[in-house]
Order: sequence, then structure tokens, then C-alpha cells
Amino acid sequence: MTFAALAARAGFLRGLRFRITVTNAVFLIGLLVAMGFFFRGVLSLILDAQIRDVLNEEWYAAKSYLVIHRNKPVWRYDHMDQEETFIVERMRHVFLLTDKDGRVIDYSVIYEDLGLNPAADIQKAMQSKDPFWEVRISSEGEPYQIRGGVFVDDDNERFFVAIGRSLAGNERTLAAFTRDYYMLLPWLILAGSLLGWFVAGSTLRPVKEFSKTAEAITGQNLSLRLPLRGSGDELDVLTVTFNRMMERLERSFEMTRRFSTDVSHELRTPLTAVRGQLEVALFTAKSQEQYREAIITALEDVERLGQTIRAMLLLSQAESGQLALQRAPLDLCAVVNDLVEQFQIPAEEAELRLSCELGEATALIEADRIQIERLVSNLLSNALKYTHKGGRVDARVRADHGDVVLEVADTGMGIPPEYLPHIFDRFYRVPGSSKEKQGLGLGLSFVAWIVQAHNGTITVDSKLGEGTTFVVRLPGYAGVEPAVNEVVGAA
Repeated sequence: MTFAALAARAGFLRGLRFRITVTNAVFLIGLLVAMGFFFRGVLSLILDAQIRDVLNEEWYAAKSYLVIHRNKPVWRYDHMDQEETFIVERMRHVFLLTDKDGRVIDYSVIYEDLGLNPAADIQKAMQSKDPFWEVRISSEGEPYQIRGGVFVDDDNERFFVAIGRSLAGNERTLAAFTRDYYMLLPWLILAGSLLGWFVAGSTLRPVKEFSKTAEAITGQNLSLRLPLRGSGDELDVLTVTFNRMMERLERSFEMTRRFSTDVSHELRTPLTAVRGQLEVALFTAKSQEQYREAIITALEDVERLGQTIRAMLLLSQAESGQLALQRAPLDLCAVVNDLVEQFQIPAEEAELRLSCELGEATALIEADRIQIERLVSNLLSNALKYTHKGGRVDARVRADHGDVVLEVADTGMGIPPEYLPHIFDRFYRVPGSSKEKQGLGLGLSFVAWIVQAHNGTITVDSKLGEGTTFVVRLPGYAGVEPAVNEVVGAA
């Protein structure tokens, strides 16, 4: 046998279908064997019960035929009646008669072969109200069921009478059942194993489809989906989970592809501009002022390039856990008030009204000041960027059941509902925004990470054409109870 054949056989033996079939076959064998023993036991009990019922009937019928006269048995029956003759002969076939002290009066040859009961056992049986039952074995190995009890004659004399019936018929019936059942057992196992093989194959067919689909997936072909079987079973749940995983992978690959394109463009544009400015200055500039102007323009582009690289590195450090938070008690009202004042100049240049409403004199949280300032700055910058001239941006801080809530609301263009679930994704930019207003799509990703790192939550509510509201909820600092005070505003 070649190595390839051995490998194929080994693979077949390790296959899930083969292992399921073998497991089912082993279980089926155990079940059928156990059922064989169970039914054999039930059949034995039924046969024994039948023998006992027959012996009870015959023992009580013996009172109609047996009369004891002067310690001698007399059988009264019609010798011309074949039925009565047969009944009496069957009773006398295995028969024992003793007095109350256990002295033997009469017995049959077969009973003598089985062994006469000791006088002590008979005296004990005479004192009991229950029938005497015993199984005895003849010299030839044939079992007999014995039924004995107290017999009272017409003179109220007490005697011990025992009759018996051979159990050989029961033994033959049990042996025939056992032989036939276990001869049929291999065929039952074979049929069950074949059925298990086909059922396992049918059950594992969707798994093979999963495997084929997974093999067909590449970076350029992430749109493959598995069809639902409609059975509502675990395989359908697995299919749904697989398809959702593929949707996430497709979305992630698409975002990564778009990010690669955008980043290459964002990095290439400043570099191209810097190179162009310096080349122009090198070949055409004739005065110190022209050189100075070219260098200043190049430095601005270099600064833009540096900001992009710093933002990417910072987000990468944050998501990888390398950015440690320096937590300390922080007054969120003071932070928001300071940043709103800093954003007043760009707000006025954009002809926007920027205000803050602080519902608490102090709204303490335990946080990293630098990251919280970055959070507020990103939200304010984002709101100012996407709000039309003449609009307004409001920043509000309030306490709510032990939490501190920050709201940044604008009257800008709003976000379409289908894009809201993705605005916190890394590198995601809402389609349709003007090129001048688009960035790398990192600002809100920073915001989401900062909120999560401070054990808070962030939600967004937006209506197209009416504006957007971001709500950040952070745990309040447990060391100080914030007191309600006047409303402070800045415009």
C-alpha cells in the first residue's frame, strides 16, 4: 500500500463523519444489548408469573379432588372423564403429602428425585400464612417450580401438600428468544450504522459548504454569503454568525482599503507640496524674501504632515493599550469653559455662535486631563466644521444621578441615519461631506476610545438638515458631592 493510500485511509478514519458514525454505532450496540437483557428479564418474569399462576390454580383445585382418609390420600374424580384424569395426573406428577409434623405420607417419583423437604422446613411452612415457593433441580439438571401450603381435610386435620411444574419450557423459550435476538442484532447494528452514516453526511453537508466558502474567500472576494437552510437549528445559527462575520470582515477590509488610499494621499500631498515649493525656490527665487516665503509654505505642509502622523500614532498607541491614563480629580465645567473660550475666535471667523451652559459650579470626574481636553476639543471642532454660517454650537454640562453629562449640540447639516452606526469607526468619514471639511476620520474614534477608557458612554442623535447632538456620560468623582449652582454661559 502506497503512502498516499495510507494517508487517505488515515484521513478517512479521522474524519468527523466516520467518528460520528462509529460513536453512534457503539451507542447503538450498547443500547441494543441492554435492551436484549432487559426484554429477556421481562420475558423471564412473565413466564415465572404464569407458572406461579398455574400452580396456584392447580393447588387450590387439588382440594376438590384430594381427600385424606386415615392418613392416606384418596383422589376422587371420574376415571372415565379424560379431562379430569389429565388434571389429576398432572397434579400427581410432582406431588408431596406430609402430616403437620413433616412425616411423609405420599410423594411422586419426580419429587423424590428433586429431594423431599426436611421436616423442619415443613413445620416452618405450616406455621406461615404465605404459600411455600421453591425452585429445585432434578438429577438430570431440569428445574422445577414447587408450590406448597397447608391443606385442611374434612376433619380439620392439617397436612402439607406441595405440587410442582417443570421450568424446562420457560428455559427453552428464553433460550430461543436470546438466540433469535442476538442473531438479529448484527443486522440491526449494520442497518443503524448505515443510517447513521447517511444522516451524518446530510448533517455535515452545510459544514462542507462552510469549508468551500472559506476556501473561496480572498481579499478581493469578501461578498460571499452562505444561504440559510430555514430549519432554525444550530446550523442556521452558525450560518447567520458566519455571514455576520463576513460582513464585518468586508466592512473592515473596505475601511482599511479606503484608509490606505486616503493616508497615502494625505501623506503624499504635503510631501509633494514641500518638494514643489523647494524646487521652485531653488530654481526661480532671486531674493531672500522669496526664499523665506517658500520655506514658510514648506514648513506649513510639514506641520500638516506631522499632525497626521502624530494622530495615527496616538490612536494606534491608544488602541494597543500603550497610552496610560493619568487619572486625577478634574472639574469638567472648568475644562469645557476654557476650551469654549479658546474656540471663540474660529467660531467668530466662521460666523457661528458658540456658547456653553454649565449646570454645576463643579462637576468633578476622575480622569486624564489631556485626554478629556482632546475629547472636548474634537467634539467642538467637529461641530464647528459641519455647521453652516449663522448657526450655533452649544456645550452643556450637568449632573445626573451620580454621573456627569456633557452635551455638544449644533445646528449643522446633520448625519444621515444609515451612517450613524459607523461614525465612531476608525477612519470612517460620512459620504457626501465636502472635501474641504473631511479629515482622516480619526477624531470621533479618539472620542469613543477616551470615553470607553474612562468607563463612560457616548451616544449621538442627529436629524438631517437640523443638527447633531453628542451626549457623553462619565462617572462622577465619588470623593465630592457636586452642588447645584447658577448657570454660566459664554457666547
